[in-house]
Amino acid sequence: MTTVRATRVGKRYLSASRETVTGLSPVDLAVEDGAFVSIVGRSGCGKSTLLRLIAGLEQPSLGAVEVDGVRVTRPPDSVRYVFQDYGQSLLPWKTVGDNIRFGLRHAYALTEREARRRDWDALIETKLREVGLSGVAERYPSELSGGMQQRVAIARVLAARPKILLLDEPFSAVDALSRAMLQDLVLEIWRSHGLTVLFVTHDIDEAIYLSDRVIVLGPHGRGIDADAAVRLERPRHQVSTRSNREYLRLRGEIFDLVMGAQDASRGVRALQ
Repeated sequence: MTTVRATRVGKRYLSASRETVTGLSPVDLAVEDGAFVSIVGRSGCGKSTLLRLIAGLEQPSLGAVEVDGVRVTRPPDSVRYVFQDYGQSLLPWKTVGDNIRFGLRHAYALTEREARRRDWDALIETKLREVGLSGVAERYPSELSGGMQQRVAIARVLAARPKILLLDEPFSAVDALSRAMLQDLVLEIWRSHGLTVLFVTHDIDEAIYLSDRVIVLGPHGRGIDADAAVRLERPRHQVSTRSNREYLRLRGEIFDLVMGAQDASRGVRALQ
């Protein structure tokens, strides 16, 4: 079953000089229920734009996005978005627990008064334990490392019971060790919750390690250059998976395509 479908969806903007700028050329994309799909490409290729269109945070200039067969005109209730900048996505004057509670109040469409009547403490602690942060509900974001803050952001979206998780370069601002640990955390969450995940990243290695498919966007908003199937066994391992011959072959092909060493002029390539 197709969960997310983009049909000839594109985005154009007006520059300060009133010129039309293409943020994303028309794209056709179908994502099946339960899939893990990553989107890669150079800066400015439209990766984040495509994700924001799927999230309903922006409206397309042409084409349409559907989630579960319903056209997206506002953020769908089944979709949650994890931003790149965890420092801005968390409310610094609220504790970790209150950050999650804030998200819950809006996710369940409760008024503030009604939300206070409900005891979210057990659910909040369960979600914090799930991301490896048990016992930090009374701390403030500034008391946590960058990787821990991003875990809080993930716990907040999980508490809202999403069906589709959109992540926009969520690990780009953390150190290499934290990044590897967060990658494995996201894979475990995806598996245990049966989520559909769309993951934007600049990191080709990260995309292949995590995904069932890797979508390659061409430069300057050109659209999709390639749709690569990732046929690597799961569960995956940070060392053995990355040394697998198939992993290295696919990494080389996608790298060459992103860097322009392969000709993408003949339309979308289905890398095998």
